[in-house]
Amino acid sequence: MAPKTEYARYGELSLAYQVVGEGDIDIVIVPSFVSHIEFWWAHPAAKSFFDRIASFSRLLIFDKAGTGLSDPVSAVPTLEERAGEVEAVMDAAGMERAAIIGLSEGGPMAIFFSTTRRERTEALVLFDTYPTMFVGTKPSSLREAVDSSPGIDDVRRWAAEIGLREDEIPNAAQLERSRRIGRHVLDDWGEGKALKAFVPHQGDEAQLGLLERLCASPGMARATMASAIRLDVTDLLESVDVPTLLVHARDDLAVPVQFSRFMARRIPGARLLEVEGEDHAPWFSSPEEIGGEVEQLLTGARHAPRPERVLATVLFTDIVGSTERAAQLGDARWRALLERHDELTRRHVGEFGGTAVKSTGDGQLATFGGPAAAVRCTEAVRDALAQEGIPIRAGLHTGEIERIGEDVGGLGVHLAARVCAEAAPGEILVSRTIRDLVVGSGLAFEDRGIHRLKGVPGEWELLAVAPEGSSAGEEERGLARIETPGASTAQRPTDRVAAAMARRVPGALRTVIRLDPRYRRAVSEHGVDT
Repeated sequence: MAPKTEYARYGELSLAYQVVGEGDIDIVIVPSFVSHIEFWWAHPAAKSFFDRIASFSRLLIFDKAGTGLSDPVSAVPTLEERAGEVEAVMDAAGMERAAIIGLSEGGPMAIFFSTTRRERTEALVLFDTYPTMFVGTKPSSLREAVDSSPGIDDVRRWAAEIGLREDEIPNAAQLERSRRIGRHVLDDWGEGKALKAFVPHQGDEAQLGLLERLCASPGMARATMASAIRLDVTDLLESVDVPTLLVHARDDLAVPVQFSRFMARRIPGARLLEVEGEDHAPWFSSPEEIGGEVEQLLTGARHAPRPERVLATVLFTDIVGSTERAAQLGDARWRALLERHDELTRRHVGEFGGTAVKSTGDGQLATFGGPAAAVRCTEAVRDALAQEGIPIRAGLHTGEIERIGEDVGGLGVHLAARVCAEAAPGEILVSRTIRDLVVGSGLAFEDRGIHRLKGVPGEWELLAVAPEGSSAGEEERGLARIETPGASTAQRPTDRVAAAMARRVPGALRTVIRLDPRYRRAVSEHGVDT
């Protein structure tokens, strides 16, 4: 259940905020313009990250003026006004001092707050952000920024002027990706193309288009980006005087990791954590790792979340011949194929009531509440991907797993992965446990013998899901032919009277039962009563 949304006054504006958690440390998240505090709780990855941070703190999240549920503005506020917004929500929530977390475009605002409101800043955490968005000659407009690209000589001259090291200089491919994303913000906001470029693994364009429209109008998005390309807080970095952690996805498609490397060197005592991933939101893909690092910074220790143990059916898929296919297609076409694979898989998993946990690089991991739905879903995924020219193999197992946030682990997950590794191209392989649990479903299986699975103790009987009409399904079809009339067809008249009494006057029926000599003998001999 999402926390209650409240409003803080900042001049004539109302700012939407929420507070969650009961820890001793206060934390404020300064978001980018892509923010809607109530929608975030419907996003599994965002909820997982917020829950992890709130597990050791009192966490405040808010929508900046002009975004999400907060009041609109006639122009993009200045950094000083944005810092005033942070103070306003902190005052409303009764927070004197807080650790400030700056996300993406909220990073420069967090840096400004920490240096101008030192007495209210406990620590600073910066995610996938930058001190300045421009590289080379500062553009005069957003259109110029997205339509023109500085030459490599211009970039190196600029880098030398501000003292960048070699590993702190973005390359041409990174700068071109950033320009392409800027064009989507400028020309396509509301269609999902911009966020799809920012976070390619967090949904399809239709879903992300909804998020764009909820968070900011096209005009606000354009104005924010136009302001961002002109802001520069580089000169403030050496004045940051609080414990600082920077986190950046190493292959971030929107903001080059080199920006965080530069800031980590310029901010006194700062530490940089580079995590794997392309999404411009590493807190989505690695909530536990990053949450632990933030907790370590603020408390000096980290606690291990208590895993939730549940029974689930685990699915692993794997694209057949992925290494050879990637080499044949090249990076761009291979990435497009992976995105199509992930999109189709997640869609079918959702339709069958499952949970798409994460991408495994060339496959997907998903969980289901029931094994029959899991098998049906896997058949649908395999057939849909085959029509797209993407052959897969799949493995399924039902067993106890551990849920930690939005991730899963435990022997049940490991076993399903090993079952998948044994499957032939196009085959759906399952453990005997699945076969034993779907009796009566109409599903049929073909024996694949006894296997020893790497890293899993014992021997395991594996079976392949048989195609419809296979002779292997005769027992299931025979079971389906057995007539199952209602219980009333075999009832005597006295049975129906007893049923009516149980429904209408249960107390009277209990009296009749107690007066029955056979019942009285049972009570006398065995000491039982009802």
